Amino acid sequence: MTAPEIGPAAPVIPDPGGATTPGGRALLRLMPMLTVSNAAMYMVYMGIGVVLLPIQVELVDPANKVANLGLVSGVSAIFATLFNPLAGLLSDRSGRRNPWILGGGLAALGALALLGAAKTVLLVTIGWCGVQAMMNIYQAALTAVVPDRVPVERRGLASAMVGIGTPIGSAVGISVAALFVPDDVSTGYLVLGAVIAGSAVLFTAVVREKKVPRRDAVPLGKQLAAFADTLKSADFRWVFIGRFLMMLGFFSVSLFQLYILQDHIALPEGLSPTEAVAFIAPIDAGCTLLATVIGGVLSDRMGRRKPLVGLSCALVGIAMFVPVVKPDWTGMLIFTVLCGLAFGCYMAVDTALVTLVLPSAEDTARDMGILNIANAGPQIIAPFLAALLVGSIGYNGLYAVAALITLVGAAAVIPIKQVR
Repeated sequence: MTAPEIGPAAPVIPDPGGATTPGGRALLRLMPMLTVSNAAMYMVYMGIGVVLLPIQVELVDPANKVANLGLVSGVSAIFATLFNPLAGLLSDRSGRRNPWILGGGLAALGALALLGAAKTVLLVTIGWCGVQAMMNIYQAALTAVVPDRVPVERRGLASAMVGIGTPIGSAVGISVAALFVPDDVSTGYLVLGAVIAGSAVLFTAVVREKKVPRRDAVPLGKQLAAFADTLKSADFRWVFIGRFLMMLGFFSVSLFQLYILQDHIALPEGLSPTEAVAFIAPIDAGCTLLATVIGGVLSDRMGRRKPLVGLSCALVGIAMFVPVVKPDWTGMLIFTVLCGLAFGCYMAVDTALVTLVLPSAEDTARDMGILNIANAGPQIIAPFLAALLVGSIGYNGLYAVAALITLVGAAAVIPIKQVR
């Protein structure tokens, strides 16, 4: 199983209202570049987060790999979550996106080279924080491209092009990273760095831009007040709670996927844990992508969202018991298929559900940005929680607690009243 998002949730940026949107030919150039650039970003996040970083942490200190990975991942998630809005602010104030995409991509290559050379847990933590900083410069500017340059009537297509890059980048990134372990991790970092740098160069060469109007920053006090006002809406609050719990359970398990395959799952003779990860990745990506399409279409035809959200969230929780009952390769494959299908359906339908319970029609971007806390917050908590659980009650305990969390998340849709 792979997580859809190892980096922080990108901020939702309002339509600038007056930004220059491209014509037909420019859109034809932009659309495929959205897929390529986002796929490259997830190649880095997933290839490192699922494969290279756990291997590097294990090489530094095998006896304490679980606790150290929790520490490195947790600290870097906090750093990335704080840096993301700062990177977006810098991009907004300049009125340009391409220079930040290019600069972030090229700087990420340098940061990845330094991370690959780290030999202590402290240096690995600092290096991964540096990579997260550069990747957030790239990501924040890239996220703003759609509202900046795509007309409203084409944003559904643009969002789809962005979304396609997630499973493709995740699967390819994990498979590529697995080629360089355990003996050549540093080269793996350089290869992924070259991918993100090349993507940044390609995007800025193919997609031209005009400077957009400068956006004023929202004071922190107003942001906090907006957060409190938005959560006064009962339906939105329940959606927020459900998303938070779902992501917390999901990330608690996905973070330790490689270690689970090393220490918990009985693999067939001749299949290494890194080869197993590379084998699982495209299966998970394919199931997630298929269920995303089917779930979205099915919920539209049914005219109902809550049952599909609740059932898919519950299925993720139930699937987490499979590696507990059957801790072998067959069990892991069953778990991957079930979890991929359930998570893909959940993300498609829950996103539609969110749009139907937003508290304010005038502040949809603000409200969606607040919901992103439910995506990013669990990424901070999950590494520490997972390390604590594995250290105290083992991997079976980790699966059981993660399953319980997601099942409670499934129940969170029941009190929602505005949507069927």
